[in-house]
Amino acid sequence: MLAVKSVWQHYAPTRDVLGLLEVFRRMVNESIRIGMANKVSSLRKLSLFSYNQLAHYDSPSCYKLCAISRAAGILASRKKSLKRGFATRTPYAVRQQLVSCYSFKAKNGGLEIPLSRGKRLSIPLTKHMINSISQPGVEVRSFTLTQNRLCLSIARDVARVECASTVGVDRNLRNLTVGNDEETRPYDLSKTVRIASTTMRIVASLKRDDARIRTGLASKYGMRRTARTGHLLHTTTKTIVALAVQRRQAVVLENIRGIRCLYRKGNGQGRRYRGRMNGWSFGEAQRQIEYKARWRGLPIIHLTRRETRGSSVTCPRCGERLQSDKRLARKLWCGRCRVAMDRDRVAAVNLARRGRVRFARSRPPIVEAQGGAVEAVKGNPTTTVIPGVDAPKLTQPTTS
Repeated sequence: MLAVKSVWQHYAPTRDVLGLLEVFRRMVNESIRIGMANKVSSLRKLSLFSYNQLAHYDSPSCYKLCAISRAAGILASRKKSLKRGFATRTPYAVRQQLVSCYSFKAKNGGLEIPLSRGKRLSIPLTKHMINSISQPGVEVRSFTLTQNRLCLSIARDVARVECASTVGVDRNLRNLTVGNDEETRPYDLSKTVRIASTTMRIVASLKRDDARIRTGLASKYGMRRTARTGHLLHTTTKTIVALAVQRRQAVVLENIRGIRCLYRKGNGQGRRYRGRMNGWSFGEAQRQIEYKARWRGLPIIHLTRRETRGSSVTCPRCGERLQSDKRLARKLWCGRCRVAMDRDRVAAVNLARRGRVRFARSRPPIVEAQGGAVEAVKGNPTTTVIPGVDAPKLTQPTTS
């Protein structure tokens, strides 16, 4: 299985590098203009129209091909948005950057890239970058340069981890709850809420008359908030994936796409509450778990919206719907079991069970034959029964 991820570092750009970034940005915009004029978005057709017209740019030919490729991706994304009925503006590359997968070498503790014909530049790599690209089987596929960052895309073939069970991940505003029938563990993320609240308070206190200065300061504090929140999620998701690999458990993720629609203006919620919930980084948590698990060879099970529905309000003991009570905070009450349960732990257990059903269906069933376990073959009238999952269905009361 091919796993891909990126590693990055800061670097000090030279005048030649800044000039190359600006030339690459112009080539991308020129390719976009040509594609819009000729109504093409595929890479092949855009290359036929654009390559000769980029000859007057003082840049290596490999960067011209990469600029056309990037422009083709932007045009294809615009075409997809128009097909879906979304209003789009004329695309234009604003940020200076350089993306290439050709003519670079990582050697002697640095990354060598071509600047012009016969002239190359070596960018020193940090210890973390050197350790990342020097691992066995790791291959550097491409690099991306911005005004202050160097990013390398690396890939390797990993062996798939054979898992024996599953573990559910319930994403919440203030925590990530991970667990199954055996154990559940919450990871506190309440600090991310405090970081967001502090950032909003600082940005609201800016009273400069110049809108450009206010925008620049707001962008600075916003990037700081993103970096701090990303670091907290990084440490948490790294622990989750490492523990799942150690215990050989497949990770089950819920489908909460479209949850932002619940926190729109006019739904009867306060402005602060909507701002707090819309600042929830549930997508970033999923992204980090996915790429870290893929890098370790750990399988990820994505539940559908139908399979996710009711995961936090269904009793894992009897299958009845749990009842809420304002006196119980985040706990729910089961009228049949007569017990209060934490809704986050309930969701993690239910997600793990539903993922285990999917995981069991993806593998050939096992039946007992002549005192030993053998693989089931076609024709064996045996259904797979999973303890703890099918039990609640069997204990439902029958009606006459």
